[in-house]
Amino acid sequence: MRVAFLGLGIMGRAMAANLVKAGNEVTVWNRTPGKKVEGATTAQTPAEAAQGKEVVWMCVSDTDAVEQVLFGENGVDRVLTSGMVVVDSSTISPSATLNFAARVRSKGAEYVDSPVTGSKIGAESGQLVFIVGAEQSLIDRLQPLYSAMGKATLRMGETGKGQAAKIGMNLMVALNYEAFAEALVLTSKLGVPSENMLQLIQASMVRSGVVDYKAPFVLKRDFSPNFPLRLMLKDLKLMLDAAREGRIKLPALETVEEVYDIASEEGYGDLDYASTLELLEKWAKVEVKGAAN
Repeated sequence: MRVAFLGLGIMGRAMAANLVKAGNEVTVWNRTPGKKVEGATTAQTPAEAAQGKEVVWMCVSDTDAVEQVLFGENGVDRVLTSGMVVVDSSTISPSATLNFAARVRSKGAEYVDSPVTGSKIGAESGQLVFIVGAEQSLIDRLQPLYSAMGKATLRMGETGKGQAAKIGMNLMVALNYEAFAEALVLTSKLGVPSENMLQLIQASMVRSGVVDYKAPFVLKRDFSPNFPLRLMLKDLKLMLDAAREGRIKLPALETVEEVYDIASEEGYGDLDYASTLELLEKWAKVEVKGAAN
């Protein structure tokens, strides 16, 4: 297929590379110049990248970035034509998604919200999971592209439901990791070796995919970004915005968001969100130690 891929960050660059490997004709664009994808053409603007394409795929940082890419100066909407499909793999506001979709459809094009899970490693290995809001016929049309980048395509419902499901899932990720980090800090302070605590977690009902994935990095003190804290904080704010729109109270989320706010203020924003552990350690005056420590 002829594909424009817009956004070459931690996830997007690997996703675009996998589309090229699958034999698609790919043109890429990134807000910050200089990033390239081998085998792809590089465009200077979103409109240039999208011109004449069948599919325009976005993976950018936040709701404002999506709006700018679509409707800003030299945005995609300048070249939208009937039959084109716009796919958004960013994680953004569900209500804004409905607005963007309506504006895209007014030009005769289709819109699919399709955020992802799988982190940097999943993007590089083509093992992402796509969380989709669209009619099944559109998903089927895009399936060759999904298959090039991921291992599963899960339909959540109509437009906007992919984004709604993604922020719900990330709510669980953030709270699950926070519980793990707090448990490690508490038990370390009480003298339990972290390897022993992890053995208990993995042998009991509190085991989770989040812990399985993050524990090796935590015990090695490796907080290089697979999912930067600043982006998780952005998602936490999306969750709270959606909760306010729906008049829903989420007290645990409100507390965790405060932790992330402080961590961001203290300079952890470009580290992995797992680095919130270091803030908890600072408050407790203890360090969680792995075998190598």
